[in-house]
Amino acid sequence: MENLKSLEALQEQLSKLPGVGKKSAERMAYALLDFPDDELKDIAKAISSLKEKIHFCPICGMISDIDGCYICDDSTRDQSTLMIVSFPKDVMSLEKSGAYNGLYHVLNGEISLSKGLDISNLNLESLFKRLDEGNIKEIILATNPTIDGETTSGYLNKVLEKYEIKVTRLAYGLQMGGNLDYVDPLTLSKALEGRHKI
Repeated sequence: MENLKSLEALQEQLSKLPGVGKKSAERMAYALLDFPDDELKDIAKAISSLKEKIHFCPICGMISDIDGCYICDDSTRDQSTLMIVSFPKDVMSLEKSGAYNGLYHVLNGEISLSKGLDISNLNLESLFKRLDEGNIKEIILATNPTIDGETTSGYLNKVLEKYEIKVTRLAYGLQMGGNLDYVDPLTLSKALEGRHKI
């Protein structure tokens, strides 16, 4: 039997999503065939309006659907602490933890020599503008504990030396409930470096 071109095209598009392989894309495409027309239209509308409604906050670089963003507009947050993260999803994770109530700056990328990404790919101009205003007293570097994240953090640490601001780095920890014999050497080494007095 010949493949249906529209179904095949949908499968191809769905397989571009992260974590979706050919089989998953095929299942999703067939599942969408069973959706009522109005639900399919709602899905299509949500997808098409995604880029129209969502933009980057000009201050912090977070994704937003208002003029600024909800975090920058929140005057109850600690205005003297700035956490620098690589991606908007990092902010989402940190916000879910409820452990941080300061401001963020989203780089929207990382320095990656293997991918040809350098500092020109990072959201740095608005960061330096914020720092020049002089309200920030502490910067927390919260890039990912990967080679690209460490490279980015190292670069930022060097650049931030000219500002008289306390710069800290998120500690690398051991997973709660985990066993030491299952932890990789890099995590153990970073956990030792980040130890503190009890």
